Amino acid sequence: MPDSEAPLILSLTLDDAAQTYFNALRRQHFPARINYLAAHLTLFHHLPGAELDAVSAQLHSLCRAQPPLPLAVTGLRSLGRGVAFTLENEELRALHHRLQQGFAPWLTPQDQQRLQPHVTIQNKVEPAEARQLLTDLQTEFAPFGAVGTGLHLWAYRQGPWESVAVFPFGCC
Repeated sequence: MPDSEAPLILSLTLDDAAQTYFNALRRQHFPARINYLAAHLTLFHHLPGAELDAVSAQLHSLCRAQPPLPLAVTGLRSLGRGVAFTLENEELRALHHRLQQGFAPWLTPQDQQRLQPHVTIQNKVEPAEARQLLTDLQTEFAPFGAVGTGLHLWAYRQGPWESVAVFPFGCC
């Protein structure tokens, strides 16, 4: 269990095939010395650890009624010093908005913004390296599907994230 000082991060869990695909690209293209996370789609970057019980209760209630979310992987985007896949689903945006309303007293400016769903497979490299990877991946890219299967709550530890709880959609 995380201490109340550790901020919480909330991500969307993905189906096994999509997770495996994004993880393989991340291992290949993310600088190894700082690649201590699996590929992920972050929904919230900084929720207060002191509110773990309240956050967990909201997530449990919401996820119980939420069916899996079909996602469209629509393209790639530059992060300047990295590359990410873009994902689309209006229901995911609506879910994020409902969570923003429930978490409103605790949200940082970053987490108050409209969700731009993406999975980062490269970051913190020289811009020229990132541009080259973007070009290479775009030449072979074809849109594909993935599925959001639930939510994953993490404690941030200035490096690797500590898993706190997983909330599967449509469960329990």
